[in-house]
Amino acid sequence: MGRPVTDGASEGRFWIDPTLTKVGILGGTFDPIHYGHLAIAEEVAEALQLERVLFVPAAMPPHKQDDGVTPAEDRAEMVRLAIADNPRFELSRIELERDGPSYTADTIDQLADEAARQRVARELYFILSADAFAGFAGWHEPERVLARATLVIVPRPGSPLPGLEWIARHLPPAAAVPAAAAERTEPNVQFVDTVSLATSSTQIRERLAAGRTVRYLVPPAVERYIHDRRLYRSTKPVRTA
Repeated sequence: MGRPVTDGASEGRFWIDPTLTKVGILGGTFDPIHYGHLAIAEEVAEALQLERVLFVPAAMPPHKQDDGVTPAEDRAEMVRLAIADNPRFELSRIELERDGPSYTADTIDQLADEAARQRVARELYFILSADAFAGFAGWHEPERVLARATLVIVPRPGSPLPGLEWIARHLPPAAAVPAAAAERTEPNVQFVDTVSLATSSTQIRERLAAGRTVRYLVPPAVERYIHDRRLYRSTKPVRTA
């Protein structure tokens, strides 16, 4: 059964099990999580032989601070329910327990620093879609992400996997050859050609607001949670306690 990552390394617990050496990270708002997220994580884990994939819900998504985002605890609980039957998946609360905007660079730094404290040669793989990668250079300090993790780019409907020339044009100049990654032996960017499911959280919210079914778009436990909590009854999610 999927288990939450224990929180607070500074409190004597770990964000990541000290025995793990190849870990994927799938971040996002997950508002709500759906089968597309799960399929991507499973295929990347299989292709790269990852021991674990961390699902990291953003507490305060930097690009959505003015939008009506469902409360973080609701989004985290939906992730927990969605991944409960997969032992290779885990919920990480690392961004939920950090103040301020949920910057990926800060999350990667925390996880990499923990590996150093554990004295583990751990490889981190940050998973993102081709359309998200198109805006990667505009993220908060993207060079920090590239310096300490490998980007794993997956396709999205309408956004196929880019070529290496396109990658070179879109990486931030300072991050093209990260100084901190000088001793790395694995590529800093990898591609996994996953199944492209034409599903988005926005579409799911819109369907729910219109009273339409989302069966077969989200796991049954997530669908039950949404209905029990009366989420997404309008075009903007209903805020819950």
